Amino acid sequence: MASKRVLLLGGHGKVSLLLTPHLLARSWQVTSVIRDASQTEDILSKGKNLPGKVDVLIRSLEEIKSEQEAREVIHQSAPDYIVWSAGAGGKGGLPRTNAIDRDSCIHFIRAAASVPSVSKFLLVSYLGSRRKKAPWWSEDGWSRTQAVNSGVLKNYYPAKLAADECLTAVAQKRRDSFKAIVLRPGYLTDGDENGLISLGKIHDSGSIRRGDVAAVAARLLDSEASGWLDLLEGEEKIEDAVERVVRDGVDCVDGEDIEVMVEQYS
Repeated sequence: MASKRVLLLGGHGKVSLLLTPHLLARSWQVTSVIRDASQTEDILSKGKNLPGKVDVLIRSLEEIKSEQEAREVIHQSAPDYIVWSAGAGGKGGLPRTNAIDRDSCIHFIRAAASVPSVSKFLLVSYLGSRRKKAPWWSEDGWSRTQAVNSGVLKNYYPAKLAADECLTAVAQKRRDSFKAIVLRPGYLTDGDENGLISLGKIHDSGSIRRGDVAAVAARLLDSEASGWLDLLEGEEKIEDAVERVVRDGVDCVDGEDIEVMVEQYS
């Protein structure tokens, strides 16, 4: 694949810091959006001895209040692909979660869909972000997911779900010219990349290393993947898993009401 430009939103997050070298190793160019200039050296160091180029854009995603402001950020970097791996991280309560995880993300989704040169948007979400029980989940698993979403994730869940649904809806309008990827990992753990995963229509709970999330995200961007893809630790090599879900057209949005999403967000 020819060299691509990637706009990485939330560039100093743990997954983003692990993702950046994967993108640079492909000779791609990465613009990493961070809110604190003191984080710049952390970002630039990820490009050491790699063929791609990385630069930094200082912007607070919390302060992006419109689609137009998001579009201005996109135009500054002229990306082919956009990755959203940002979030409030539970800090600042409901107002900040909504401002970043929902509103800012949706502004960037809509802006990206309006820029013809942007052909992919990968959104890092989480496994439990859905309205209905996945047809391949057990009733007990769905009950556990609902308990978590209405409990410890009561602020995060509706914000992430709104962003996931908006991306799915706007992708329906652009169809094949705009690939929307919602990567939905389970509980995130630290540790080096393991390289063995479960991807697609899988179990309703479990964990995954951040290093593997980053490796999968890069591989998905470098493929024809689209749709919702659930991710846990497993026994399949990353390259084989991505090839399989692309070949088989796996999409974990099955069971959700896409027409309702389109009506709400179009």
